[in-house]
Amino acid sequence: MYTIGEFAAFGRVSVRMLRHYDAIGLLIPAHVDPHSGYRRYASTQLPRLLRIVELRELGVGLEEIASALDSDETVIRRVLAKRRAELAAAIDADTVRLERIDRRLSLLEGSTAMSENVQYRRVDAVTVYASSGIAPGSGPENISPVVGTIITGLDDALEAAGREIIEPGIFWYEPVPDSDDLAVHVSYVAESEPQPGDGYDIVTLPAAETMATLIHRGDMSGIGESWSRLMGRVIDEGYRMTGPCREVYLEADGHEPGPDWVTELQVPVEEA
Repeated sequence: MYTIGEFAAFGRVSVRMLRHYDAIGLLIPAHVDPHSGYRRYASTQLPRLLRIVELRELGVGLEEIASALDSDETVIRRVLAKRRAELAAAIDADTVRLERIDRRLSLLEGSTAMSENVQYRRVDAVTVYASSGIAPGSGPENISPVVGTIITGLDDALEAAGREIIEPGIFWYEPVPDSDDLAVHVSYVAESEPQPGDGYDIVTLPAAETMATLIHRGDMSGIGESWSRLMGRVIDEGYRMTGPCREVYLEADGHEPGPDWVTELQVPVEEA
C-alpha cells in the first residue's frame, strides 16, 4: 500500500488532485483510516491513475474519463476520436487566425494584395432569382452553413423550373429586428423576362446612386477584414450606409470558396 504522497508522485499528480479524484468518485483509495482519515492506495490502482493522467493531458474532461474508464475500449476510442476532432478544429481555427494576422501585417507594411481601393459608383437595378434563410449571427462560422443549404436548394429549384443559372451570384444580408439573427439572401441574375417557379422568388434589387465597393480576392476566411476596411473607409470619408450590404461573386468556380475567387463587396451610401 502507498501513502497518498507516494501514490501522487508515482502518478505525477498533486496530492490535492488525488483528493479531488476521490471526492468525485473517479479514483477512490483502497483504504482510508477511520481515525486519521489517511488515504492509502494499492499498486493495482496505479494503471487507472496513469490512464486518468494520460487522458487529462490529452484534454479529455473528467466526466468523459469516468465513463470511459468503466467501459470497454470502444468507449475509450470514441472519446479519443471526439477529442481528436476537437483538436483538429482548433488547429484549423488557429491556422485561419494566423492567416488573418499575416494579411493584416501585409496591409500594415503597405501591401494591397488582399484587396483594392474603395470606389464609389452608380449601380443599376438588377432582377434576380433568390432564396433566403436565417443565420444565427454574422461571421463566416454562422453564415457559411446557411448559405450552403440555401444555394443547393436554389440550384435545384432553378434546374427543376428549367431556368438558366446566370452568373454572377449576388448575396445580400439584412438584420432581423429584435434579434442577433441575420437574414441571408442568395440569388442569380434573372433573364430579361423572369419566369416564376417553385423554390425561388423574383426580386429586383434597387439601383444605388452611390455604391461603395471594394474587391475581395480569395476565399471567405478574410472577408470580414475586407468588410471592416470598406466600412471604415465609408465612415472616414463622410458617408453613411443606406441599405443592405451585397456580395457579388465576379469570379467563383463552383460553390467551394477558393484562392482564385473575386468578390465585389457593395454597400449603398450617401453623404452623412
